[in-house]
Amino acid sequence: MGNPNIKIKYLYHSGFLVETDQNLLLFDYYQGSAENLIKESLKNIVIFSSHSHPDHFNPVILEWQKDRPDIQYILSHDINVSQTIKNLNFLAPYEKLEIGNLKIKAYNSTDLGVSFLVQAEGIRLFHAGDLNWWYWIDTPKEMAKAEKDFKEEVQKIKGETIDIAFFPVDPRLEQNYSAGAEYFIQELTPRILIPMHFADSPKIADTFGDKMKKGPSKILKFSQKGQELIL
Repeated sequence: MGNPNIKIKYLYHSGFLVETDQNLLLFDYYQGSAENLIKESLKNIVIFSSHSHPDHFNPVILEWQKDRPDIQYILSHDINVSQTIKNLNFLAPYEKLEIGNLKIKAYNSTDLGVSFLVQAEGIRLFHAGDLNWWYWIDTPKEMAKAEKDFKEEVQKIKGETIDIAFFPVDPRLEQNYSAGAEYFIQELTPRILIPMHFADSPKIADTFGDKMKKGPSKILKFSQKGQELIL
């Protein structure tokens, strides 16, 4: 990772603020304290939403442009925006975009929308959105399809260097809560993996961290809304 000056703030669920020397990147805002930071920051503001589910896209983010007209929005192609918003960019899977010193590529999801690979100032971030092995206890046919779809998409990402990955570890999947994250680590070996998508059950991140102590990726755990870590 080329840039040691990076601060990550956990907002809630899959929402994170990532601050580098020059940029403030907001991923999948749903709830949490972010508006004042956006308004007051002197850095480039780029806001990402991976898909239209309300726990990943809150339309309030579009109102922030009234105070910060320079905000750039990177939205999944399935999100409908009725307002007239400047600097609005939509990405479908495998499309690329460059904004300022950011290089962005969208990958697919195993639910709605996309996942994002973002290169910024020497670091490469991956936010999975709802890309996951949704290993629900279902019919054998549906379970096989979920596994196939997820593993095929991970293989498309393979070969990319990932410094920090934000990836679902969802307690609703019960004993299968970490299947997707484990496979993602096995195949892509991000330097750091940050569990997300656990809503009000942050202890699952601790459980996962303990499970992966000897794994090749460092597990960075956030247990409280608003918690910040500097790397």
